[in-house]
Amino acid sequence: MLESLIVSPEDIIYNIKLGFELPKVVEAIATRKIVAETASELGIAVSEAEIQQEGDKLRLEKKLVTAKDTWAWLKTHHLTLKEFEELVCAKVLEQKLANHLFADRVEQVFYENKLDYVEVATYEVILDDRDLALELFYALQEGEISFQEIARQYIQDHKLRCAGGYQGLRSRRDFRPEIAAAVFDAKPPEILKPITTSKGIHLIWVEAIVQPQLDEELRQKIINELFSDWLKQQIASMKIATHLDVHSNLQTQEEFLKQA
Repeated sequence: MLESLIVSPEDIIYNIKLGFELPKVVEAIATRKIVAETASELGIAVSEAEIQQEGDKLRLEKKLVTAKDTWAWLKTHHLTLKEFEELVCAKVLEQKLANHLFADRVEQVFYENKLDYVEVATYEVILDDRDLALELFYALQEGEISFQEIARQYIQDHKLRCAGGYQGLRSRRDFRPEIAAAVFDAKPPEILKPITTSKGIHLIWVEAIVQPQLDEELRQKIINELFSDWLKQQIASMKIATHLDVHSNLQTQEEFLKQA
């Protein structure tokens, strides 16, 4: 049994590769470089006050109340204080760049795609038996049973059962196509006739349809979506080479092709 372990950078890279995580890591590196270079070209910089503010926000999110908590967290993630500040700076810079590039397009995108931002509050139970689903559907219509009672009887997941099958506020893209049309055509509060998908028979109660308001939260969401699409385009147009075991990989590829 091992009494101690020394993990080398090579070990870390090897396990990242074996875990199929290398593309994600390379994408993160490319993103950071694209953001830094573009921000520099546009003259966008981050102030000490902004770093401090974002750092405080991050510590609050991670529940790092005391300095001791923060140092323990840094040690766990093998980060120095300088690296933590660089992490925070990169996050602020990315958000400032996103706002710079896309803040003036928010209203246009919102009004052109307003239906995409409509949200609906639903409760759902998935059953295996359509006859049972229809029986419960008619019982709900007649007021013989409540949706919460159905949830308690037929939902296995503890948290979801306690919530009565509540799915939260979701937009059209969060639903399967065969469900979305029925849900967004509902006149809440309304119980929908059972819908069959590959997952089972869906019994859905539509509680409310919420029309979108262009508040600060939605404004930032739109900016982030536009920025994410822009980043994907930038990365897709780049030529990326990792230089990780290139010679070895070529030899292995040649041997594999000979055997095929």
